[in-house]
Amino acid sequence: MQRKRVVKSIENLTGDILGALKMKYPEGWSNHIIKVKRDNNEFFHAITVDTEDASYLIKVKVKVDTTSDADKFDGKELDDLSDDMDNESKDKSVDLEEDEN
Repeated sequence: MQRKRVVKSIENLTGDILGALKMKYPEGWSNHIIKVKRDNNEFFHAITVDTEDASYLIKVKVKVDTTSDADKFDGKELDDLSDDMDNESKDKSVDLEEDEN
């Protein structure tokens, strides 16, 4: 018998499906999100989970960071960061010795 395929929103899950999610993703599911495209060129983000009777595609909300790296820093912060990196690389010089064995 083939399992039914179901699409649900994470806000509308029942206890048994939530339990299956916790078992499948004990460390959290944020690194397992997939992008699902629809026929009308729209999309949604989802995670998957299976139970004995169904395979679920669970819709999840994803916050997308729309700021660029350039917007996150002003010029002074970038200069300070560059100076810090230069100083760290100078402080971490190491003398290497060859192993005679």
